[in-house]
Amino acid sequence: MAVKTITIDLEAYETLRRHKRSGQSFSQVIKEHFGARGMTGADLLRLVDVEEASEALLDGIDRIVAERALDAARLPEP
Repeated sequence: MAVKTITIDLEAYETLRRHKRSGQSFSQVIKEHFGARGMTGADLLRLVDVEEASEALLDGIDRIVAERALDAARLPEP
């Protein structure tokens, strides 16, 4: 497997370190959080009949989307 060396500041390192679980590499952490996404909104629409979905399910989806938008790792730089 080919590798690249990168330089990150201490704040970025600490952020990665906090997300790293025992036995997990930093590469795995990065791919887990920034790699290809498993399910898209289009995938979800194919699986869920929105007209038949419960209010609780839709509220839960809205909550998760809102929480992900606040994730510091996803926020655009000022």
